[in-house]
Amino acid sequence: MMEDKSALPRRTFLQTAATFAVGLAAGGRPVQASRFSRDELQVWSCGGLAEAFLPANQLYTAKTGVRVAYSGAFAAALGKSLLGSAKTEVFAGRVLDLAKKLRQAGKMLYFKPLCFTSYVLATPLGNPAGIRSVEDLARPGVRVVLAPEASPPGGAAATALLKKAGIVDQVERNTVIKGTCVQRVMEDLVSGKGDVSVVELRLTRLPAFVDRCEVVAIPESLFPPPPLTFTVGVMKDAQDRALADDYVNYLTSPEAQAFFERQGFIPAISEKGRALVEKLGVKDA
Repeated sequence: MMEDKSALPRRTFLQTAATFAVGLAAGGRPVQASRFSRDELQVWSCGGLAEAFLPANQLYTAKTGVRVAYSGAFAAALGKSLLGSAKTEVFAGRVLDLAKKLRQAGKMLYFKPLCFTSYVLATPLGNPAGIRSVEDLARPGVRVVLAPEASPPGGAAATALLKKAGIVDQVERNTVIKGTCVQRVMEDLVSGKGDVSVVELRLTRLPAFVDRCEVVAIPESLFPPPPLTFTVGVMKDAQDRALADDYVNYLTSPEAQAFFERQGFIPAISEKGRALVEKLGVKDA
């Protein structure tokens, strides 16, 4: 059994969390602020990373005095806007191809591997259907809940995984809920409307679900590679390159990577993360 933590809506730009300007602890004057020409940095990320970014940004502000103006949105919206006329200073995105496209378009100066996601089977507390493996989703009578129409790569990734397992048709027959949002599907699951779902581990760490579900591992050989990778890069519109570089270096440090691990991600600097960097070719070129 694994524990879990934290939830934010992802369909639209998270304008409510957009400017995460954290005040410094009373009386504390940042040591490093004078190194930079600006005291604010604009950062965008795919919405799934928000729960890790918010506390990481808070610590960065406490350390440097730099306010992080943070926004999150689903990957497709961000990619389209940034490949167009939209501008930000640092971008953490999902799917390696997006980072490569931004580099090729001259929009991003460089990127680094940030973290990786993973997939699990989630069940209600107690695992009443006795789910032990992905093959159990094809068992007669098992109630599966999925979100096939969720914003990419949410629904498509789960479908791809089931296809690799060779059970997509059987699971289709067992699916009692076909949702359009992965978080709503999780709510249906923990409420007892289903027996099992294929989800990212990060979803089981959200506050709404952390003590309300159980987790069963899925073999990594079944994971669809494209959605696994998150990168972070400095954009060409960074107004203070030294500040943007410092922030990216901070996000890839053990101190900040701990926030991503806590939220169910595999840190890029971990032993497993380094292996995935090599396996998936997550390197700037």
